[in-house]
Amino acid sequence: MSVQYDLIIVGGGAAGFFTAINVAENNPELKIAILERGKEVLSKVRISGGGRCNVTHAEFVPNELSKNYPRGEKELKGPFHTFMTGDVMEWFDRRGVALKIEEDGRVFPVSDSSETIINCFLSAAKKLGVEILKNHIVKDFYQEDKEWIIQTSQTNFVTTKLMIATGSNAKIWKQLQKLGHQAIEAVPSLFTFNIKDPRITNLPGVVTNATVRVKQSKLSSEGALLITHWGMSGPAILKLSAWGAVELNAKKYDFEIVVNWLYQYSQHEVFEKLKVLKEQYAKQQTYKYAQFELPKRLWQSLVLASGIKNDTRWADTNKVQLKLLSDQLTQGVFTVKGKSTFKEEFVTAGGVDLKEVDFKTFESKKHKNLYFAGEVLNIDAITGGFNFQNAWTGAYIAAQAIVSGF
Repeated sequence: MSVQYDLIIVGGGAAGFFTAINVAENNPELKIAILERGKEVLSKVRISGGGRCNVTHAEFVPNELSKNYPRGEKELKGPFHTFMTGDVMEWFDRRGVALKIEEDGRVFPVSDSSETIINCFLSAAKKLGVEILKNHIVKDFYQEDKEWIIQTSQTNFVTTKLMIATGSNAKIWKQLQKLGHQAIEAVPSLFTFNIKDPRITNLPGVVTNATVRVKQSKLSSEGALLITHWGMSGPAILKLSAWGAVELNAKKYDFEIVVNWLYQYSQHEVFEKLKVLKEQYAKQQTYKYAQFELPKRLWQSLVLASGIKNDTRWADTNKVQLKLLSDQLTQGVFTVKGKSTFKEEFVTAGGVDLKEVDFKTFESKKHKNLYFAGEVLNIDAITGGFNFQNAWTGAYIAAQAIVSGF
């Protein structure tokens, strides 16, 4: 005996709920169910943005927004012209969720609580009659005639249309491969670098703008760099980890980076400026006063790493020491040995091959009435609300296509 639905969504996350709500609002007569394998729904929403839920990012130009996706940039340009940041903010506003834009462009609920977003979804789903079925582990799904059969740990379902919104679920990917889809292997994206180095050991909490590049690679990034107890983090590192997800995985997270702590200056420019400082502050101790607006503790660490003692005056520094200091400031080499997950937010690169998806509808090119949204696709983004924006956009466009198909 199978339970019949018009639409079944596998995955009780952001993309799944957004799809269900948009479909139900457009056609209240459709019978819709969300299948969640665990006891909780929207768990990733709950922990995102440190529990505040970074809903999206205040970038309102589609082509500029798409540049934040290491995988998916080309494919998302068209969809973003249909539904993007402003549309998301209006969507939540219409449902009584006030949002705010922070200085760095990230968008959060005014309440600063992810529960606001979760409650919005749960109340909308309840009002619209969307069924939320928990503890349903999907064992298999396949197409029979024009309908989809879904076998779970509890029962079997039959549905006209099927949406997969499970994120990076390896078991679901294997089932999609059985259907002829190619699922690109998942590798971590958005991670911090594990570095043990005496120059930064005692500097956790120090933040400064820097340029970071991976040696023997074209990978580079610029932005705020945060020194942590385990190494380095911050936007500069996270962007590098996202764009380099596949390449750094191939290196088994064992590589060297070059850090320019004075990203606006070259090594030669810094060396020349140091010679001027030597004349200008001849009687001052080099170690004592930070230069180039660097955090004091970082400046002092790099001075000592250059072989300059903490009681050495500028006048007593020699050319070799100044050259070493300019190298430390602009060409510091650090060895990365491993990675750490960024907060609790585990983002991966990998998923359904984008060539197999119609981005006008987010429908499979291989199977009629099979749709995808969110991180089940080989799409991922840098930190800042962009991964959620991909989920909202895909879910909304798929919902429109699903409704029009009835």
